[in-house]
Amino acid sequence: EGPLVLFLHGFPELWYSWRHQILYLADHGYRAVAPDLRGYGDTTGAPLNDPTKFTIHHLVGDLIGLLDAITNQGEKVFVVGHDWGAIIAWHLCMFRPDRVKALVNLSVPFLPWNPKGDLAEVLRTAYGEDHYMSRFQKPGEIEAELAKMSPETIMKKFLAYRDPEQTYFPKGKGFRHSPGDSPGTLPPWLSEEDLKYYGNQLQKTGITGGVNYYRALHLSWELTSAWRGAKVMVPSKFMIGDLDLVYHMPGMKEYIHNGGFEADVPLLEEVVVMEGVAHFANQEKPLETNNHILEFLNKF
Repeated sequence: EGPLVLFLHGFPELWYSWRHQILYLADHGYRAVAPDLRGYGDTTGAPLNDPTKFTIHHLVGDLIGLLDAITNQGEKVFVVGHDWGAIIAWHLCMFRPDRVKALVNLSVPFLPWNPKGDLAEVLRTAYGEDHYMSRFQKPGEIEAELAKMSPETIMKKFLAYRDPEQTYFPKGKGFRHSPGDSPGTLPPWLSEEDLKYYGNQLQKTGITGGVNYYRALHLSWELTSAWRGAKVMVPSKFMIGDLDLVYHMPGMKEYIHNGGFEADVPLLEEVVVMEGVAHFANQEKPLETNNHILEFLNKF
């Protein structure tokens, strides 16, 4: 019962990444829904061998199908996204603002259509061929390299990542710039039980579905050219950790704080920079994240 809040997870995650938020918002009178996205977790039927079926249109289309199934006709919902979930949420709001009441996004701001190319191309120019998005492009290649590690080790390396520098995968060398490369304990916000759940799901489903989002970036870029200059006209709040690698990408701080972001999202009401927090803020600082989300949703 209550107003519906749709939670959208990032890469390489699951609905489980919102475990702290869905219980909290349910306790505060909201109906929380956190699906596994296309190609992840318990989803079935995703054409993993065809990256062209993972464009932003497919991903937003999945959400429209879900909302049609679980909401009343004409009902608008709240949306909360993180990482790739944030990218999908921005596009949901741009394509179908009639379905969204308000939006809270974490980690990735709205990225307007760029005439210079898709995100992977732009970052390849900035960081080279070893950048993780570049390495994700060739089907099967990164899967073969990651297969040398256990699923739990893979998830630990991603989730424990705290370096604001970019992630690299030099061929044959695995991760670079990752604390997971050295022995160490899990971060305090991630239990062995949490890691086991992520690992078991990754073992079952594999990572191809998640990396297909990156492989479809160029096709998505081609298909969204008609939205060049389009704005997101949904009330929005944005949160990012000051140690998040996204925050340290070229020009990102300037875009977020110097008016560009607000120009593209005219109804952007607040930007929160969380001190000492890395990429997975919703898990690292659940209480702070919960309070920020609830405070914003309660306005509507």
